[in-house]
Formats: sequence, C-alpha cells, structure tokens
Amino acid sequence: MELVFFPETKEISLNSMFIIQGYAFSQKTIKSFKENKVFLKSENGELVELNLQEILIGQKKISQAIFCPATELEPNTKYYLKFSEISENETNETSIYELDKKESEKVYWITTNNKSVESLNSDITLEFEKTQITHYGCGPEAYAIFNIKNNPDSEIWYKTELIELETNEKFVYYIKEWKGKLNVGHSMCSGAFAFNKEGKYKVRFTPMSIDGKKSTTTNWITFESPFMNDKSIFGK
Repeated sequence: MELVFFPETKEISLNSMFIIQGYAFSQKTIKSFKENKVFLKSENGELVELNLQEILIGQKKISQAIFCPATELEPNTKYYLKFSEISENETNETSIYELDKKESEKVYWITTNNKSVESLNSDITLEFEKTQITHYGCGPEAYAIFNIKNNPDSEIWYKTELIELETNEKFVYYIKEWKGKLNVGHSMCSGAFAFNKEGKYKVRFTPMSIDGKKSTTTNWITFESPFMNDKSIFGK
C-alpha cells in the first residue's frame, strides 16, 4: 500500500514542513524513519535532510511522520523526496499515481521565493455538528463531525487531540478538512481515532499552516461516542 504525502500543494515556501503517512503494511516504513534518514533532492543533486520531529500512531492501522528541513530550501527549486535506505520498494514508495496523467511520478515540491506562507487567520473556529455511523460489509465507519468557520483557502493541518474521559487516555494526529468539515474518527479500513461502544470524549484542534505556524487552539469540545447514537440494526 502506497504512502501519502503532505503538503498536497506542490508549491511551497522555503521553510515548509512535511508529513508522510502510511497505512497498514506501509506503517513499517513510517517506523523505519526513527533509524533511516529522509531527504529532499534537487534537480541539481543537492540534498537537504529532513529532520524527524515526531511519529504519531493512529488507533486504526495508520501512522504519520512529521519532518522539518535541516536548512532553509533554495528558492525556485524543484525537490524530489528521497529515502536514505535504497530498496526495491523505494521507487514505488516515493511515487504517486496522477489521475490526470494516468501514470505514476516521483513525489516532488517546487519552492517559491517566500520564506513562509501567510499568517493564519486567528478567527478559525470549529463547531460540533453530529456523530455519524455508517455500516459496511467489512465494518463500520465512525466519525464526530465538526464544521469549520472562517476556513482559509490555503492548505491547513489541524493538530487534533482526542481524550477518552473515562481513562483520560490521549491520542494525537494531524488531520485535514474535507468539504469544510473535520471528520474525527475512522473509515471502514483505517483512521486516526477509534471509539468505544459507550463513553464520552473531548477534543480540541490547533490549526497549523504547512510551515508550522499555529493559530489559537480551540476550547475542548465534549461529545458522546458515535456508537451510542447508532440507530441501525447493527447498533441494537
């Protein structure tokens, strides 16, 4: 299973952060970054090491590694992602399939002349909308859904902190908006957060630009496990 790479935008500043996310067996690659180095390689062959900041383990078959460049990137330069440990899978792992081109190509970003992106709007707020359960043949997807107010047009990562109130156990993961909403939970196959059949949770979000610039962290928002409101025959 291939990896997923952020930023999704190809045009970045000179001090962008990077996230590599792995699902299922690709989590082995994420864990390997504790030992193996990751680089950006320019078309001229110059290497910039990406320093590992942290590895976050999702609750359902998904993990992500967060990186910062060791030095400022060069302006107007195309960089390709490169792993230090060359393996048979490296070409596949550092490539993505482009639907419009109908072919795979190496993961890359192109820098601008800007040292950083614009500052985040401090008016970003999130409001709880509902919990939602959808049942499929292989299992349910479960989400707590939040509406984003004053969501900027630029790419934003939301540091999401979820706490199970009964145990006070905390889980942290970076998620992105989808159609103006944040979906906290998991799909049928994978996801950053999982819920017990019963119980209450609280969550808060810290909006962050792809350069790591943070906006104000929201207040904690409390909600019940989505499974407590499951009205289907599976929830009985």
